[in-house]
Amino acid sequence: MNAVEKHIPIIFNPSENRENQYISILVQGMEEKGFEVSSLDDFLSSSSHFQSIRLVHLNWFENLDEGSNATMWKSFFRKISAVLLIKGGGKKLVWTMHNRLSHEKGSGKLSGILVKLLLKSVDTIVVHCSATEAILRGQKLNYSGEILNIPHPHFIGTYGPELKGSTGSSEVLKLLFLGAVKPYKNLELLIRVCREFGDAVQLTIAGKASSKDYADELHQLAEGNTSIQLELGFVEDRRIPELIGASDLLALPYDLRSSLNSGTVILAFSYARTVICPKIGTIDELGEQQGEVFTYSYISESEHEVKLREAIAGACEEKRQDPAALLEKGRKMKEYVRRENDPDIAIERLDRLYRKLLS
Repeated sequence: MNAVEKHIPIIFNPSENRENQYISILVQGMEEKGFEVSSLDDFLSSSSHFQSIRLVHLNWFENLDEGSNATMWKSFFRKISAVLLIKGGGKKLVWTMHNRLSHEKGSGKLSGILVKLLLKSVDTIVVHCSATEAILRGQKLNYSGEILNIPHPHFIGTYGPELKGSTGSSEVLKLLFLGAVKPYKNLELLIRVCREFGDAVQLTIAGKASSKDYADELHQLAEGNTSIQLELGFVEDRRIPELIGASDLLALPYDLRSSLNSGTVILAFSYARTVICPKIGTIDELGEQQGEVFTYSYISESEHEVKLREAIAGACEEKRQDPAALLEKGRKMKEYVRRENDPDIAIERLDRLYRKLLS
């Protein structure tokens, strides 16, 4: 950027997230491209700031605060008002569609209303996989506007250096679930299936639980089984390479009804681990590389249990036959995302999009 060129004020929301470095990667990249990034909370800080903002980019905006009915409705009306204010003020609006539906069951209908308003209001929708575009163009949403597909940025080195670990020297299959601990991620199912394998499988679940009640439920399910370790609190960045390095692969039994993209899948690949994961959009986007992951589809909850059990059994057998096989899959996936999910690709495409919309 020329030294005399002014920074372009935009809103990128959220502008920071201590639990997800996806945001910091993109915000830092856009700032290096010459954009001055603020959060939506700063939108009305002053009339001059409001007037200076010409573009707003929203992420996970359809998700509502479910702390109570009162906070959910307050969150809903606040977000409706924000969209109307953005458009009424003549601002360009970009929305990244991360998931098929809101993950939160209680606020699903209100979230759906927000999505419909966004579909009518946005100038461009950013997606991270072709499956999202297909849903947007489908009969249910029937969106006909502009869609920009950009690769989800990888996290190689973001949380510190990769730790090699020594999991290949053990016959025990070491599984890790990493991320926000919420009911839609089917962790009850994962615990139940892993218990069936006895000492042959060790499972660690690490992440902040959505509520004390849900944490208590998971502790009860894991009670008495020393092969299941629960670390249900905020995971500091420095611990992420350690947790991944101590695992053979990540087990992520997401709900196909709501999940489309997974940053945790990209995180696993970034630290040279493959995954067990249903065929969500992130997995489907891998093409021929799907042979390096343990993936499956299902229609019912009972079929999900069968397919998850088969995937874990398959990983156990592959490690038994070749102790280095799973780690080799992980190494291949790291090289894949290094090439295909370079953050510079996403940042460059967002830069072009923003400048086109503002021209």
